Amino acid sequence: MNNDFMLGLGASQAFFADRADAGIRLGKALLQYRGQRPLVLGIPRGGVPVAAEVARALDGDLDVIVARKMGSPVSPELAMGAVTADGVRYLNQETIRDLAVPAEYLEDVAREKSAEALARERRFRSGRPPLAVEGRTVILVDDGLATGSTMIAAARSIRARHPARLVIAVPVGPRDTCDTMRAESDEVVCLEMPANFMAVGLHYGDFSQTEDEDVDRILRAHPVPGGSGAIAVHAAHDS
Repeated sequence: MNNDFMLGLGASQAFFADRADAGIRLGKALLQYRGQRPLVLGIPRGGVPVAAEVARALDGDLDVIVARKMGSPVSPELAMGAVTADGVRYLNQETIRDLAVPAEYLEDVAREKSAEALARERRFRSGRPPLAVEGRTVILVDDGLATGSTMIAAARSIRARHPARLVIAVPVGPRDTCDTMRAESDEVVCLEMPANFMAVGLHYGDFSQTEDEDVDRILRAHPVPGGSGAIAVHAAHDS
């Protein structure tokens, strides 16, 4: 379904030209953190171009965190929750209860998706060490929110590593999902919360898929803390 058709059904107009434009605008909304050298974590793949612009605006460090959706027995697209590379889970108990998902199935999917997240972590890290989270201001960025499952799992994983402050920052999302994020963080910044939200991509002029190679290029282009060249990557997803 193309954007023009969906807009005809009532979806809001595009707020952002592309992910870089969204990141620039999000960076401006977070300028209070410039001078603190925040750690900006993008959720691959689509969150990384946004996070890169935020990190540039704030003179922050750039890294990634990977979380994978846990598909239900009915459909892999219907998420029961999400899990990170380090095994931190968010489970949608209402969906699990409504579908009567067996515990064994839940555990199998959690293991499978955590392993996928770990593999992606290793792929993006390429032997580089992770960036430290403890005691830092951490800004967790994606290109938008829908149900928020992967964002919650990522936020809980970061929380377990004791940041001084955790900020969830996205260009667009439904108001109820953005409100839910307040329980998972110290601050939520969501630039646009359209009443007729249908899908993240409908609020971008260009929502082309971000490839793994794009993530690699963006990470290599960002300065390493205390040096130059490729960024050290901590990963733990997919938007």
